[in-house]
Amino acid sequence: MSKLTRLSLWDVVYALDMAIACAISYWLITHALQPLTDRDSDLLGGMWAVAATVFVFRETRQDSFTAGVARLIATCVSFALCLIYLWFFPFTPLGMAALLGIGTLAMMLLDRRGDIVTTGITTAVVMVVAGMSPLNAWHQPLLRLIDTVVGIAVGVACKWIASHVFFRITGEPVR
Repeated sequence: MSKLTRLSLWDVVYALDMAIACAISYWLITHALQPLTDRDSDLLGGMWAVAATVFVFRETRQDSFTAGVARLIATCVSFALCLIYLWFFPFTPLGMAALLGIGTLAMMLLDRRGDIVTTGITTAVVMVVAGMSPLNAWHQPLLRLIDTVVGIAVGVACKWIASHVFFRITGEPVR
């Protein structure tokens, strides 16, 4: 049995900061888009914004920023592919598979192989939700892009603010 690691004050602040950032992201998306979307889309958007927030919470401020950029690039590739596809065609499993392959190739061409997974997950979510809500399915890429941008912005901002405030109060350097 392994010995438990002792948590530092920064570890606790980090966890609290991430929880607060996720709550903010969720609240913003579920309330900001509420007049424009149905409840299911609001809840999905909230979950997607939270996922983006968690994704960008990294050990250092620079790593958080870098993760945010990576998430945004991967999401933009997925957004473009899904939007173009859904303008012309309805969701089909074959269409989703084709977009997953095209997205993979696009990320390879962009020399972002490490972000293929994020592009693929985003594409799968957008396409399956479009299949669940076929009326105006082309809205899904737009909504998921908004969710992701909000989640990234809130996550990076909260990480940077908490690191700065923690250093100011404690004098302990935080990366």
